[in-house]
Amino acid sequence: MSLLRSLRLCLVARPGSCQVGPLLLQSPQPWHTFHAGPWLFSSASSKELLMKLRRRTGYSFVNCKKALETCGGDLKQAESWLHKQAQKEGWSKAARLHGRKTKEGLIGLLQEGNATVLVEVNCETDFVSRNLKFQQLVQQVALGTLLHCQSLKDQPSTYSKGFLNSSELSELPAGREREGCLKDQLALAIGKLGENMTLKRAAWVKVPAGFYVGSYVHGAMHSPSLHNLVLGKYGALVICETSEQKANLEDLGRRLGQHVVGMAPLSVGSLDDEPGGEAETKMLSQPYLLDPSITLGQYVQPQGVSVVDFVRFECGEGKEAAEAE
Repeated sequence: MSLLRSLRLCLVARPGSCQVGPLLLQSPQPWHTFHAGPWLFSSASSKELLMKLRRRTGYSFVNCKKALETCGGDLKQAESWLHKQAQKEGWSKAARLHGRKTKEGLIGLLQEGNATVLVEVNCETDFVSRNLKFQQLVQQVALGTLLHCQSLKDQPSTYSKGFLNSSELSELPAGREREGCLKDQLALAIGKLGENMTLKRAAWVKVPAGFYVGSYVHGAMHSPSLHNLVLGKYGALVICETSEQKANLEDLGRRLGQHVVGMAPLSVGSLDDEPGGEAETKMLSQPYLLDPSITLGQYVQPQGVSVVDFVRFECGEGKEAAEAE
C-alpha cells in the first residue's frame, strides 16, 4: 500500500490511529568490552563506591571494578576513564563497520521556542532503530542541531532556514552536558549497538512574530524522557505567515505537515496556479490530502494564513543515502 493511501486511510477513516503510545523505556544495559581480573573490596565504603559508579555510568561491575582499580578509587577519574575506554572501543568498531549499508533509521523532530529542527540518523536494521540507545543518539543530534540554530543571529522581520549535511552535523558540539562532538557520540553508539550508523542530515527553522511552524511526523513515537523528541520514518515542517495568533494553529500546522508528507510537493506554488492532479508538484495546487475534492490552496485560504515554505524528510531517501552507504 502506498504511503499516500496509508495516510488517507489512517487520517480520514480512523483519525489519530497513526499515533503510537509512549515508549516503554528500559534502563541502560551493562556494556561488556574490556576485562579486569578479580578485585576484592576490603570495606563497605569500597562496595558503595562501586555501586555508585555502576549506577552513574551503566557499565558492568567488571568494568567499574577495573576503572576504580586503575584510578585508585577516585570516582570522578574512574567515570572519565570508563567513558574514554568506551569511546576508544567505539571508534575501533566504527572503523571496522564503515561502508556497511545504512538503509534504516529514524527522523527526529524537536521544537523549542521559535526554533524547530528535523534530523535524520541512519542504521543498518529496523531492530536497532527501535533501541533506546539509538533513539538517544537521535536525541543528541536533534539537541546539537537545536543549540546550533539558537546560536545563530535572528532575522528581525522574516524566517530563517538552514540545512546541515553529514560532515557538518558530525562536527557540532554534543551538547551542554557532554564532551566532544556529535561524531564522538556516534562512535559510542556504534560501539554499544554493533551496527554501522550515519548522521545523515538536519534542517532547522527559526521564526519571528507573525510566523508559525507547523510540524508532523508519520507513525510518531513520543517520549518525555527524550526531551519531547518525536520520532518516525517521515517528517515535515511547514512555515506559515499569519497576521494573528489563532487557537487552531497547531492543528492546522499538523494537517499541512500531513499533506507535505503524503503528497511530497517540490515547491509551494501560488494560490493563482491552476489546480492539478495527484502528479502535481506545486503544494498549493495539489489535491488536499484529507479532501481531494479541493486543492490545498482552497483549504488554506479561508484559514487566514499563508504557506511560505516547507521541509520534508523521508528516512533513507535520495542520492545522499546511496553515497553515505
